[in-house]
Amino acid sequence: MKKQTFIQVLVAVGIFIVLVLGLMFGIPAYNVWQQEMEGKAEMARAEQNRMILVEEAKAKLEAEKLNAQAEIERAKGMAEAMEIENGKLTSTYNQYLFIRTLEKISDKGSLPQIIYTPTEGLVPVMNINHGN
Repeated sequence: MKKQTFIQVLVAVGIFIVLVLGLMFGIPAYNVWQQEMEGKAEMARAEQNRMILVEEAKAKLEAEKLNAQAEIERAKGMAEAMEIENGKLTSTYNQYLFIRTLEKISDKGSLPQIIYTPTEGLVPVMNINHGN
């Protein structure tokens, strides 16, 4: 019986030594592999973030181009309107433009504060008499 117990102890010690040696070499290799995977994940995140920034810049550029085209069309419309008015801005047309501007502003949900100044020949009327 002693021989069999001795062999069992010897096998257990051998298994223990193999386990310890395996862990000694396995844990550092696992750490290297884990860091490599973290690095790859970080690179993938950075690439994705870069692609998002590029797409946002492209969208902003497209919006600016469309805004520029809209501004050109507005200018063409104003030139055509001026041509129809024979190059003269009448007070009636100015009132029309003012009302249109107010409508556009009110559509956005906020009304501006308007101060009306009476004029004579487009010069503000100012009464500086102090009761004399």
